[in-house]
Parts: sequence; structure tokens; C-alpha cells
Amino acid sequence: MTRSPALREQHEGQMMTTVTERPVDGTLSIDVEEWFCAHNLSPPLLRRDWERCESRVERSMDRLLDLLDATDSRATFFLLGWVMQRQPQLATEIIRRGHEVATHGYDHRMLTSMDANEFERDLTRCLDLHARQHQGDVCGYRAPSFSLTDATRWAVPVLERLGLRYSSSVFPMRGHPVYGMPDAPLVPWRIGDRLMEVPLTVARWHGLRVPCAGGAYFRLLPFPVTLAFLRSVRREERLINFYLHPWEIDPEQPRVTIPFQKSIRHYHNLHRTEHRLQRLLREFRFTSIKELPCLQ
Repeated sequence: MTRSPALREQHEGQMMTTVTERPVDGTLSIDVEEWFCAHNLSPPLLRRDWERCESRVERSMDRLLDLLDATDSRATFFLLGWVMQRQPQLATEIIRRGHEVATHGYDHRMLTSMDANEFERDLTRCLDLHARQHQGDVCGYRAPSFSLTDATRWAVPVLERLGLRYSSSVFPMRGHPVYGMPDAPLVPWRIGDRLMEVPLTVARWHGLRVPCAGGAYFRLLPFPVTLAFLRSVRREERLINFYLHPWEIDPEQPRVTIPFQKSIRHYHNLHRTEHRLQRLLREFRFTSIKELPCLQ
């Protein structure tokens, strides 16, 4: 297959670098959470129930890290503080294998459920944990459920005050009940005085912005459709920013009774996700977010 030129970071006028001979198509990120941390499962599972639930994140992380090694891919891992505190070996292994560690906050609380002071306490707690575990320069943040929206942009000064250099928390789309900035740029942009926003990828289709960047969209859309959308983004020489959760390659995880719509979003095609990711990594070349030219 003929490869496109290295992607341009359009707003800065810079070219993406390469990590090997293959051109870089974009970035890959993993939101490191336990299966029971997903908002789709709450309720019936609540924050107070987490301690009694079976931990399954380590085995999924082992498989993901092995897959990234096998395909010579690099990724950013947004670590939830609650998980990191209980499994410090995860961050150690991520760094050992050459990937980026970033923060997902401590308690997986959406920005829409906090004010600025609560958010600062949550994020400070997580960043202190990163520092105690000697994880180096943690410069990136992802809001749980991509809840950085026009209504929660009060979070940007907090992120800047705490020394974060970028966020990857915005879906530039409309139509989702929780997240979305319909008019946000499709390429990395400066959302604050210093903070860069690296948005999740949407494809352009008949005047619409169609999410195709991973998660439930990766499982719900037929795989050929996902490929077609991502190839269209690559033809535009636009950054692909793809994401996944460890629990999405764990079809044996415990099942929780939840409404049908939530059940489809959470459980559909879990048994196909790992194989689809293998195929994706054979075609597209991914690196970590901190390697983007706009963050150098």
C-alpha cells in the first residue's frame, strides 16, 4: 500500500516527524481504567463499590503493551490516579517500554460534576502521586468522558496553573449528551494562554463531523467503515488521534445489568476489539502525543 506523506500539523505549519522509516499517521492513547470505572456502569456500580470489584486492568495492559511492541508503536497512557495508586507497577512498565505517561485525574470524575476548586484538588492529588512514583515530566491531561466543553473551560486555567502543557479532552463534534465542542478546530490548537488541545479525531462526511477515533465508535462501526474514515483523515494530511481503554480488549469482564443503550455502548464487540486494533496498527503508524511538533 502507498503511504501518504508525513502528516502536517496544520495550525503550526510543521511536519510530523517519524519514529522509524514509516511516516507517522498520528497518536494513540490508552485511558488506563478498571472495567468498573466506566461511567456507563454507574449506576448500578458507584464509586464506593470500586474496592470490592475484581481488578482486571493488569492483564489487559500486558496484552496492549505486547501488541505495541510487536508493531513498533508508541502511545500515551492517561493513568487514573486511583488505579495508579493500587498498581504502581503499571506506570513503571509503561515507561520502561518507551511510552508516555499522562494523567486522567484521580477519581474519574467528569468536569461537569466538579467546580474549579474540586478539580484542582483531584488533579493535584494525582500529579503528586505521579511525582512520588518518580515518573518524570507529566505534561498531558485527559478529562474523563471528554468532558472539557464550552461549559467547563474554567478547567483550562487550572491545568495551566498546575504545569500541564496539553490536554486531549475535546471531541470537535455535536450530538453527544455529555461531550463535544461542535465548532472546535480539528487539529491541535491553543485553548488557553499556553495550553494546547489535541482533539480526538472526527472524519468529514457530507458536511458532518463523524467520530471515528476509537472507544465505542471503534466497536460499533463496522471495521471497514472505520478504516475508510481514518484513511480519509490521512488523505487530508490531518492528525489521527485514536484512543482505547484496557477493558475494551477484555470480553470476559464481569457483566453488569444496565439499560440497553448503555449495554450496547459498553459491551458490543468486545471480543473483536483486540483483533481490530492489531489490524489498525498494521496500517497506521502511531506515536505518543508529547512527540507532536506543536509540543516541542
